[in-house]
Amino acid sequence: MFTRRHIKHSRLLLRHARKYLRYKDDLLSGSDREEIVAGMKSLRDALRQKERERIHSTADTLDKTLHRVTPVTWESHWRENCEVILVAIVVAVGIRSYFLQPFKIPTGSMQPTLNGIIGHPSTDPAPNILRQIGEFIVLGRNYINVVSREDDQVFEIAPKKMFFFFTFSRLICQRQNFLVYASPETLSHDFNVYPGRICHRGEIIARGAIDTGDQVFVDKCSYNFVKPHRGDVFVFRTN
Repeated sequence: MFTRRHIKHSRLLLRHARKYLRYKDDLLSGSDREEIVAGMKSLRDALRQKERERIHSTADTLDKTLHRVTPVTWESHWRENCEVILVAIVVAVGIRSYFLQPFKIPTGSMQPTLNGIIGHPSTDPAPNILRQIGEFIVLGRNYINVVSREDDQVFEIAPKKMFFFFTFSRLICQRQNFLVYASPETLSHDFNVYPGRICHRGEIIARGAIDTGDQVFVDKCSYNFVKPHRGDVFVFRTN
């Protein structure tokens, strides 16, 4: 049931040697190739005969041979890390595309089953920074505070994505611009911010708290084979 450590190490070394031969067979010299093949054969024979001392010596010889023909360079670690990162990205994209996809409820159209992003306008100043951090972690709540610096008019509310996940809005006025951590829909629906709105110097354009609402994982696999039941939450496309 339990394999000894030196046997596991030797088997992994053989696996690495076979992989290296497949990768570099066309670049290796004849003598280096023969030395690696001979070392692999000796290690396999030692494993077959289960001679501990011989396993150690042949594994050490093969390991030194591989280190000699594959010297460690500064970029070798980067190559390995890039390979691991690429595999992780492919796996994550595959899971998101075919099995589970994170989904943030953007509006209140599914209430009371699911809460969307909800804005709470307020004229009171935001709490201290420590409380804001705590509420952001626990409640998914962030605070906004947009005050006009001069007499102006809102010209456009443009959405802006940052870091692929965070939705901001750029308030474009005639004389000033603001970047707000809120979607254009939230600003217009909950904070009464719209193109054409006139604001005066020192006037609050938008101030208050925004709750992220419910965030779910969309099951993109099961409902290809079974029908949803009453009360199940699922997401579908509409035209």
